[in-house]
Amino acid sequence: MKDLAIEKIKKELALIKGDRYVEVVKKPTAEALIEFCKQDAEFAQAVVQQDKSLGECLKSIMSGCGNGISDITVYRKAVQFYFPGADVRMKMTVDLCASVNSGADDAASEEPTKAPDVGITLDLTDFL
Repeated sequence: MKDLAIEKIKKELALIKGDRYVEVVKKPTAEALIEFCKQDAEFAQAVVQQDKSLGECLKSIMSGCGNGISDITVYRKAVQFYFPGADVRMKMTVDLCASVNSGADDAASEEPTKAPDVGITLDLTDFL
């Protein structure tokens, strides 16, 4: 089912001719939807079974967007277009040493390091 959903999105992406707003978001939104299909078979099934197209999805998202819209809002609206009630979670972290770690593995840089526990741990046997 995932492969069918991905193929559907890719085919529809090639056919989209929208206004300037749709043109800006069509490729990243399609890429995000493809990733969501890979993550969740039920979402992929919803994409395949919908009679709605990616073009309709993008037009719906971008109508009334005004001067701008955040990426996460675009992705949330896209997911909800195909699967009402669904949501997208986003986690952002800062890497203050990114220039030094530029050769590091991408997967490793996506996993934030655990912050040290705040406080002091005492062993009562130290007081004997």
